[in-house]
Amino acid sequence: MTTLTQEPYEESAGRPVGYATHDVTNQPPPLAPYDASADTALLEGVRREGAGWAEEELRRLGLRAGSAQAQEWGDLANRHEPVLRTHDRYGNRIDEVEYHPSWHHLMRVAVGEGLAGSAWADDRPGAHVARTAGGLVWGHTEAGHGCPTSMTYAAVPALRAEPELAKVYEPLLTSREYEPGLRPPTGKRGLLAGMGMTEKQGGSDVRTNTTAATPTAESGVYTLRGHKWFTSAPMCDVFLVLAQAPGGLSCFLVPRVLPDGTRNTFRVQRLKDKLGNRSNASSEPEFDGTVAWLVGPEGQGVKTIIEMVNCTRLDCVMASATLMRKTLVEAGHHVRHRGAFGARLVDQPLMRNVLADLALESEAATTLTLRLAGAADRAVRGDAGEAAFRRIATAVGKYWVTKRGPAFTAEALECLGGNGYVEESGMPHHYREAPLLSIWEGSGNVNALDVLRALGRSPETAHALFGELALARGADARLDAAVARLESGLAEASETGARRLVELMALTLQGSLLVRHAPPAVADAFCASRLGGDWGHAFGTLPAGADLGGILERALPPRA
Repeated sequence: MTTLTQEPYEESAGRPVGYATHDVTNQPPPLAPYDASADTALLEGVRREGAGWAEEELRRLGLRAGSAQAQEWGDLANRHEPVLRTHDRYGNRIDEVEYHPSWHHLMRVAVGEGLAGSAWADDRPGAHVARTAGGLVWGHTEAGHGCPTSMTYAAVPALRAEPELAKVYEPLLTSREYEPGLRPPTGKRGLLAGMGMTEKQGGSDVRTNTTAATPTAESGVYTLRGHKWFTSAPMCDVFLVLAQAPGGLSCFLVPRVLPDGTRNTFRVQRLKDKLGNRSNASSEPEFDGTVAWLVGPEGQGVKTIIEMVNCTRLDCVMASATLMRKTLVEAGHHVRHRGAFGARLVDQPLMRNVLADLALESEAATTLTLRLAGAADRAVRGDAGEAAFRRIATAVGKYWVTKRGPAFTAEALECLGGNGYVEESGMPHHYREAPLLSIWEGSGNVNALDVLRALGRSPETAHALFGELALARGADARLDAAVARLESGLAEASETGARRLVELMALTLQGSLLVRHAPPAVADAFCASRLGGDWGHAFGTLPAGADLGGILERALPPRA
């Protein structure tokens, strides 16, 4: 009897040679190492929004993000998920989460490269743009560790509502030192911040929160009793938390470890079993006599923490744009090396249409992200017009760009065919990640309604938005017609039609930016498809006259 066995796996220069039955052909080589900053739209936007001085650092970070080592960190951090340890071996309550070493490697680079709170300590114009651009580049590794860096960044402006607390904690939150582990905050070289807003019974409706804050004899110090439903990164050092004080819903600073070194009561009931974002622990903590410091006046909790929400919403847009770019690069790499029906996939007309359509979406998302970051940077420096634009445009961008992520990622996955459906390709991981950004910091409805609220309460936001759109007036008739439709739609704005209105806002804003700053091939195809109606219902349906070659030449990194 003959036994059929596979020949032993052979190694030659670190790569497999083949099998007894066949040779491995028509498969792309590994993408890594590659340059995650090799994105023309990104680099142009960085210069345009005032952070050209950071370009050399971005290019260096791009090479690191695309390295085989960093890509492996991202993979390992998601394969080896965080583990909750509620008690130590002796039965003491510790409520600690253990992470794979790769998580700490990713965090150390992110914090060291200024992707957490350090932009608030940088007086250079464009500092916040540089941070956002760094996220667009380093995010090519994995998305989960972007949660604690985002919350740390966002906590600083909210904490400034209580200057005495900010004096103590801001220098540590803006540090570039990553120092994990639970210890007294002021004894560490750098801190991370989280936030706890939502509860089981209300979710986004935080005014229904039941966590109670009781004043103590010490001014500004309270004890909390209650729970939180979705608190990510529970190993952060401090948290901004909403609770009901005698004067109404208020904002509080809750440290994991108190100044005297004792553990604050922060009972982690469980970690969420999530669709994606699995490297990042998301928890349900319980407070019971938990010590907290009041941030801002009693009853002004939402007003105090809203600045934090504005910052994290920008990071949701950034993360979606990053995911689009990452999956586009991976799809482009595959089709350049994969042949079918006598030609490389990248040379097949229909595949070129799909890739070019994805490239348009990616560039529009990246360009809008950097424009929002520029507005945030200038608003911080006192520009009232940019502050008004930021107020409405961030909610618009959060709604639309994050909504586009899942469909985009699915189409990019399909470019790899069955190979893309296999975990080893990395595409399923990206696909599971995509829906999160639309849900985090307010789902689509929450952001659409926030736009209506801004229009009603702050008329200057509409003026700022149309002022931005007017900068492209006359450059493209399809864009002008869309802006006219938007103006008419504002007069009939309603909750029922809020999504439709915000979608048009986003598309006209993206179209305006591309008409002003992108090459004609990109701007014309975007306006024809997204604004002119010459488009189908799926990616890959650009009109016959679109300059697919021009779009792809700009979008895809240079061939190795």
